[in-house]
Amino acid sequence: MMVIGLWLASLLLALLTLLPLSHFQVWWVRGLDFPRLQLAVMALIIIVMQLLLADIKQLSQWPMLLVSVGCFLVQLWWILPYTRLFKTEVMATAADNNHPCIAILNANVLATNRNAAGLIALVRQHQPDILVTLESDSWWQQQLDQLSDTYPYSVKCPLDNLYGMHVYSRLPLHNPALQFLVEDNVPSIHAEVELADGSHIAVHFLHPAPPSPTENESSEQRDAELLIVAASVKKAGVPVIVAGDLNDVAWSKTTRLFRKISGLIDPRIGRGMFNSYHAAMPFMRWPLDHLFHSSHFTLQQLTRLPAFGSDHFPMLIRLCYTGQQQPHGGLTADSDDKQQAQQKIAAEAVVPEHVHRPEA
Repeated sequence: MMVIGLWLASLLLALLTLLPLSHFQVWWVRGLDFPRLQLAVMALIIIVMQLLLADIKQLSQWPMLLVSVGCFLVQLWWILPYTRLFKTEVMATAADNNHPCIAILNANVLATNRNAAGLIALVRQHQPDILVTLESDSWWQQQLDQLSDTYPYSVKCPLDNLYGMHVYSRLPLHNPALQFLVEDNVPSIHAEVELADGSHIAVHFLHPAPPSPTENESSEQRDAELLIVAASVKKAGVPVIVAGDLNDVAWSKTTRLFRKISGLIDPRIGRGMFNSYHAAMPFMRWPLDHLFHSSHFTLQQLTRLPAFGSDHFPMLIRLCYTGQQQPHGGLTADSDDKQQAQQKIAAEAVVPEHVHRPEA
């Protein structure tokens, strides 16, 4: 019975490992992209149990062990770039930096959370140039408007459907636009930011709906929104930042495809996972809140800030704009990647030209 149990554990692990590698977009398959760290730990525990409890001297037990080891290695392949064992993708800002910098604080506030004072205190403490809030409704807008004295530029979209979005900036915002790219009730915000030295960069803030039994049954809408933005910023070819709660993990096939199509790079590579969700569940955390950028920037700071009552930790990132593209080790799209992206975009009848280009 013990051996049968170990075999069943290996087969279940294999199923959970292989399903996310498929092209199925149904929510429960795509949800398996998220807990890769947890599945890697699970695989390691099963391997240890098999080594201790099974008679591995018998060749008949080797396939069971090899399946578990294989699953562990597959999970490790996905998450290893988000550890310090991997080479960094974004250069660190030099100590003698004299380039203009921009700090963005990204916070999914949780609509039912009423600790606005906690978030405002973090803003006062860290003084980001831009505050981006997600799930913020009219109540949150009333509280956050306290910041208007130091953050005079803003784009506001209070909604009661968990997709409200607000941007408060101390830097000038030019040609801002509020869009509903794929779904009528899911907004995104696009603008051009003027830095301290007069340089301009494009910013896109997103919060696509996740694949889930209570939201969208598949990942089609989320994937299409990410990929039309990716194709748009690639075509624009200007200094750009894309940030927000993407309702996808950093290591998923979709996020990797977004990085390939956009050409944007990830400052977490080689530095850590920076798991931002779930703030109240230490053993069920993964990186949902993201910031990707073009290679015109170096990284000065990347920090997960303390929780303030939301199910997400706020994320603070400070980038310095060099004015020229830096060498990096980002991902490159091949013909299969481009075809897959085109198919995902076409499924939602949207095109990259629908995305507002604030620099145009």
